[in-house]
Amino acid sequence: MPGQRPTTEPSANAGGSSVPGAPPALVGLAHGSRHADGTRAVEQLMTLAGTTGDVDARAAFLDLAEPDLATTAAALVATGHHSAVVVPLLFTVAFHATVDVPEAVAEAAASTGLELVVADILGTGEDTLDLLRTSLASAVVPDDHDVLLYAVGSSNAAANDAVHDLAARLERRRGGRVRAAFATTDPRTAAVLPELGDPVALLPLFLSPGLLLAPLATLARERGWSLLPPLGDLAAPMVLRRYAQARQRSGLR
Repeated sequence: MPGQRPTTEPSANAGGSSVPGAPPALVGLAHGSRHADGTRAVEQLMTLAGTTGDVDARAAFLDLAEPDLATTAAALVATGHHSAVVVPLLFTVAFHATVDVPEAVAEAAASTGLELVVADILGTGEDTLDLLRTSLASAVVPDDHDVLLYAVGSSNAAANDAVHDLAARLERRRGGRVRAAFATTDPRTAAVLPELGDPVALLPLFLSPGLLLAPLATLARERGWSLLPPLGDLAAPMVLRRYAQARQRSGLR
């Protein structure tokens, strides 16, 4: 029997959509990686979000890792949940956000009957800017050091432009220069480095470790530069904000 379609609007059963006495579940939906540490980092992030927000929080992946969203949704149903908020753990509105996420959500809702509300992606807004500044401060990167903001990259030019804009906004908050480079599209790191001085702090716009970060690790070793860790657990408050915003917008209680 097909389940309810995913929605971002109030639904007929929104008032009684979870385990009695508990809020709707939270699912962090990441792209996925073959890197085992990448999967563990996302799971750790969701565990922290769940503990902090007192909510049943789970991880799911679009590709390359398990569990997928349908499996996680089925596990939530098995524990008595009737609804969940899916937070796409993505920084830009590109193919994964516009195609893969809606397809995965529709499939999971149809196969399990779980009501799924889709939250906004993490994005490149002011809270992401604050997250990057927190990461730099935690690593004690001097304010006058230049920064390379390293993102996955997309075939969607607007998604890449959003990362460049994020780098420009970060630069306005710092004494040093900030430039964006991408792992899978232009501009690549080698093309951007001539615009920066020495040393450079290498700042990944990643939540978790992955194979795409290997060239950055090599560069850090060769130059003696600082490679900051993926944002990981620092993003837990942002994930909880997206969850709360989606619940408020949809009327899900």
